[in-house]
Amino acid sequence: MPAFAKYPSLDGASVLITGGASGIGRLTVEAFAEQGARVGFLDRDADASAEVSAATGVAHALCDLRDIEATRSAIATLAEEVGPFTVLVNNAARDDRHDWRDVTPEYWDERMQTNLRHMFFAIQAVAPGMMEAGGGSIVNLGSNSWWEAGGGFPAYTTAKAAVHGLTRTMARDLGDHRIRVNTVVPGWIMTDRQKELWATPEALEAHRARQCLPDLIDPVYVARMVLWLASDDAAMCTANNFMVEAGSI
Repeated sequence: MPAFAKYPSLDGASVLITGGASGIGRLTVEAFAEQGARVGFLDRDADASAEVSAATGVAHALCDLRDIEATRSAIATLAEEVGPFTVLVNNAARDDRHDWRDVTPEYWDERMQTNLRHMFFAIQAVAPGMMEAGGGSIVNLGSNSWWEAGGGFPAYTTAKAAVHGLTRTMARDLGDHRIRVNTVVPGWIMTDRQKELWATPEALEAHRARQCLPDLIDPVYVARMVLWLASDDAAMCTANNFMVEAGSI
């Protein structure tokens, strides 16, 4: 593992991360904690959340992000413990595979609730505090699956494509308050979930052939991009996409 950068501007920063109990979210929680940030995260997995909090010393609140009132309440609870948030990482999502023939209106709506809707309402909840603080950084997690015209999960790719529209419009609406909004676009990241469900030898070989770089992508590299965008080093970056996909084509 390479020697990573330290960002002085993140020391003491108050950070909220959604979906922080596993995968990219957990690595992001760990990365901010290592920077000395005050971190709170949301997740619905009680056991995994308790494990992450015990390992990192950060706060968490249990929450199903599909329930907006519960999400608002959980964010308010964490803000009382951690402090008014100046960094928001909208990470939570699920890339469950599904055949387009089987999608019902109810399933479609649930996928939007799982992968998109909570991002806006988390922004709505934390932005007033960022305004009072004089600025902040919001990082939304997208996906390169739709850039690559990936198939097999149309509700997921539609939601992730919409993240880019959310990023750009909120960057405009919040920019006068020095609140930056960006999208981090992961490629195929080797989380435990991906390895367990879909990373067959054949799939990995085919994917390597699409990347410019030969190495599979560890989730820590997504977390490192999020750190940079949250830091003062990225003070003039907003409304943009930052790819972490090893040059996948």
